[in-house]
Parts: sequence; C-alpha cells; structure tokens
Amino acid sequence: MFMPSYRKVELTGPSDALPGRSERISIPARHFVNGHPIAPPFPQGLELALFGLGCFWGAERKYWQVAGVYTTAVGYAGGYTPNPTYPEVCSGMTGHNEVVRVVYDPAIASYDSLLRLFWESHDPTQGMRQGNDVGTQYRSGIYTYGNEQKTAAQASRKIFQNVLNAAGFGPISTEILDATEFYYAEEYHQQYLAKNPGGYCGLGGTAVLYPETH
Repeated sequence: MFMPSYRKVELTGPSDALPGRSERISIPARHFVNGHPIAPPFPQGLELALFGLGCFWGAERKYWQVAGVYTTAVGYAGGYTPNPTYPEVCSGMTGHNEVVRVVYDPAIASYDSLLRLFWESHDPTQGMRQGNDVGTQYRSGIYTYGNEQKTAAQASRKIFQNVLNAAGFGPISTEILDATEFYYAEEYHQQYLAKNPGGYCGLGGTAVLYPETH
C-alpha cells in the first residue's frame, strides 16, 4: 500500500522504538476466504511459517491460495513495539516488518514450496522497499521457527542468489531471523484483497524462477 509520506529506510533501535500498548488488536474470528480460524489453537499437525515480502495484502493472497495452507493472517513482526498500530509501523519507529503468517499442513505443502513462492513473488534485492512501497516495513524477511526452517531458508537464499546473479540482479537483502512475537494487524487488513478485489497490490517478482532442486 503506497504511502508516500512514510519513507523511513533506516531501522530504528529498541531504545528509540515507540512504546506500544498491552492491549491486543481486535481481529476477526474467521478467515474471510476459507472460514478457518486465524488465531490459535490450530489443529494438530499443522506448522507455522512467517514471511515479509513487501505489502502484506498481496503477500497474504499468494499464500492463502496454496493447497495445504490452512489459514493465513497479516501482521507485524521483527521489531520492538508491542501491539503496534498500522500508522505506527508505517512511521518506521517500531522496527517491525509487514508479514504474513502461514499455517500449513507439511504433508501437503512443504516448507520448501513455501520458500519457492516467497522468492518468486517479490524482488529480494531491493532493501527497504518493494517497488513504490518504500520503508523498513517493506523489507524482505524470513522469520523461522526452529533450526530446520532456518537451515532450509539459508540454503534457499544461496540457491536463489545464484540464479539472480545469472539474470543480472544484485545481492539479496533478505534477512533470515528467528521468529519473534507475531502481532496481528487490524481487522480491515486481514484478507484485504479478498474483501477489496480491486485494491492496491504493489507486489511483483523478478520473473526469475527458483530452480528445481530434486
């Protein structure tokens, strides 16, 4: 979502971050598209993944269409401010990224397949932006749950860097970090592009395909 008044491109530190609040943001009980809950508890056997790839409206739409994905939600992670609001995140003073949380069945949708979609759905070489969306909240990031996800994410970054190099792109700026607390975004952001089919989405990839590795 293009907001030209917010263009902070340097990450704030914990001492400068906004204080936030203890109250949680109100969210809908059910996913607008598939009717599943967007907050835990989730059925046994499902796993979590967390990605930041620019505008979270378009990122969420990419993932809710994947077979084996039980539910998705958009929110904020990677920063310091508890329970931030959208304007606070856009100010650049929370340290948070716009992210999509994916709850998936690993027997149907592998984590590797989610990584493939991540790399192909945005340009991970742009630093603190995606296209016209500029700011630290639009940075590319993979936030991992456990060592297995982290190892897979790091390996995938190396693989995709090689094919990007061959296509003439620069270095990947994607951060790969342990997942921190996920804060839900406001209700109107959840499944935004299903509620507003003509809504803005600045998400765009490089047209470089992630190579088959098996």
